Amino acid sequence: MKLLGLVLFMLLCFTYCFSQAPNQIDNALLLDYYQNQRFIEAADYLKKIYPEPVTDGKALSQLAYTSQMAGRLTDAEIYYQRIYSMDTTSQSALISMAGINMRRGNITKAEPYYLQLIAKDTTNFLVYKQLANIRRQKYDIMGYVNYLVRANKLNPQDADVASDLSDQYLDLKQITLAQKVLDSAIVKDPENIILLQSLIKLTHAQKKWPETIKAGTMLLAMGDNSFPTLNKLGQAYYQLKNYECALESYYSLENNQHNETSFYFMGMSYKALKNHKKAIEYLEKAIADGISPAIDSYYGEMAGSYQDTRQHKKALWAYQKGLQFNESPLIYYSLALLYDDDLKDKANAMRYYKKYLATNPPVKQQELVAYCKSRLAMLKRN
Repeated sequence: MKLLGLVLFMLLCFTYCFSQAPNQIDNALLLDYYQNQRFIEAADYLKKIYPEPVTDGKALSQLAYTSQMAGRLTDAEIYYQRIYSMDTTSQSALISMAGINMRRGNITKAEPYYLQLIAKDTTNFLVYKQLANIRRQKYDIMGYVNYLVRANKLNPQDADVASDLSDQYLDLKQITLAQKVLDSAIVKDPENIILLQSLIKLTHAQKKWPETIKAGTMLLAMGDNSFPTLNKLGQAYYQLKNYECALESYYSLENNQHNETSFYFMGMSYKALKNHKKAIEYLEKAIADGISPAIDSYYGEMAGSYQDTRQHKKALWAYQKGLQFNESPLIYYSLALLYDDDLKDKANAMRYYKKYLATNPPVKQQELVAYCKSRLAMLKRN
């Protein structure tokens, strides 16, 4: 029905512009194009009907709209710009140019159009919402919040704006304001998942555990099995000493959703239930997940920089620190070179050459293996 109404509206515009066209518009053909969403053909047809230069505003509106629907955004913007040049009071042209540039990802170009709109009309909710989106993409948090506040005042029941504004207030530690915004929206739509996801963030931050469980169970019933929801639900159960439900929440996660936090609370839940074997298992997983698998290489690179700047004690410390996380063959090799070349410590050099060789280095390191063997033989003779 919405599409049909739009088509009828466009046909009325076509009729109005018959006198501007060198050829009479075939309304039946255009209706077929629009009903079947064949906007490219419609745009091509209108260009034939209205050859340049087109000076009639209604004709330009038809060309602009049809080009926009056809995805010819550059053409559409040019037509709308011509309309706006003819009538600088045209808010519809500004909205269209702004929307076209948002679709093209050109938020910098879209923003001035929206600013011109609110200069003309300070009550346009959708414009403030789009300006907030632009400020967010530009990492201007205060600008983002400012436009969300204005949009929320105009429409406190819009779930997207209320959720985003509440989340931002929460990040800014403005708990009372976050609560006020959510309360105004959620009372009108208590089963809105977007609002409930913000609510569980808020109640979790407030340590309101029963309220967190209530919001979490509602979200689960609506099909939200995401990590943020299950994690907050699990923590709420844990804080209320309902360890079985905490574990049940975490076991609802997919294997690839777990992280250090979920493993920690699972371990602590098992510990509270005196299942120490499982507690140790999951706390070990928390430790492993909390440490980057590449951390030994980070310390190795740091040690190399210390070594290059002749800070040998710091280099030793960094290499040894890396070994605490992973017995890397290359760290053993680097330590051997440090003791051998820089510190002239024969005993430790031999020790780390041997440790390197004991790791059975891969084939691609055979040159290093050969060097270590030859160097060990030389050190033994001296």
